[in-house]
Amino acid sequence: MPRLSEVIAALDTLWPPETAEGWDAVGTVCGEPDQEITRVLFAVDPVREIVDEAVKLGANLLVTHHPLYLRGTTTVAADTFKGRVVHTLIKNDIALHVAHTNADRADPGVSDALAGALDLRVVRPLVPDPTDPEGRRGLGRVCELDHPLTVRELAARAAGRLPATAQGIRVAGDLEAVVRTVAVSGGSGDGLFDDVRAAGVDAFLTADLRHHPASEFIADRAHSPLALLDAAHWATEWPWCELAAAQLDEISDRKGWGLRVHVSKTVTDPWTAHAASTETPNAMGAPN
Repeated sequence: MPRLSEVIAALDTLWPPETAEGWDAVGTVCGEPDQEITRVLFAVDPVREIVDEAVKLGANLLVTHHPLYLRGTTTVAADTFKGRVVHTLIKNDIALHVAHTNADRADPGVSDALAGALDLRVVRPLVPDPTDPEGRRGLGRVCELDHPLTVRELAARAAGRLPATAQGIRVAGDLEAVVRTVAVSGGSGDGLFDDVRAAGVDAFLTADLRHHPASEFIADRAHSPLALLDAAHWATEWPWCELAAAQLDEISDRKGWGLRVHVSKTVTDPWTAHAASTETPNAMGAPN
């Protein structure tokens, strides 16, 4: 069986920590470098439900996309939510490793997995990494559809292909407009509007779109794409867990490690219900 340090070294080749944003907190949060690793669980969020799942599964390494401590802390006391997570991990000999914006920028990365879930063909990064001479790494992806769809049909595809959440898919724009090219970005994406405009795509699918940036973007018809599609943050990033698990599986097979690699299907999106308005003038109706 490989040691934790060996597995982490392999993961760092997939998502080099030096490619993470300067404000980010990636890497190993807890775990003994010499402990043997036999079972790995991938998930989006390092929350209590996921840690309990790792304990029940018998995993000794949990890999998450979101950091446990992004802004630092002065305590890991067990009577705090995050402190309890740390205590549970250590008591059960479970290491925690985080790949966040380094996984966003990777080739393949979070947005590649999102594009794959939607059957989109990746053309290039939306925001290329200037340190990558091949031009394959970077934030977001510019994609092409295999055949044109209306905005309505693309939203229905996203709703059917991405994990189900209370939010579903919100749409801004003409539902009958034709889409041939799409920019996608897993996670929060309204900071990329200028790059989306420059890409000249027909639609942008991402998450966490705020009212004012989205309103201004759609109002600028001379430069905006035809539509915005806003999915739940968790749902746009969960496909990466399956991609990452497959990557580690391949490494394990190649090195003869015999790891058992799992993907959590526990929904950790914080929103648990959606009450639709009684009147929706632009309702899409039920997808076919």
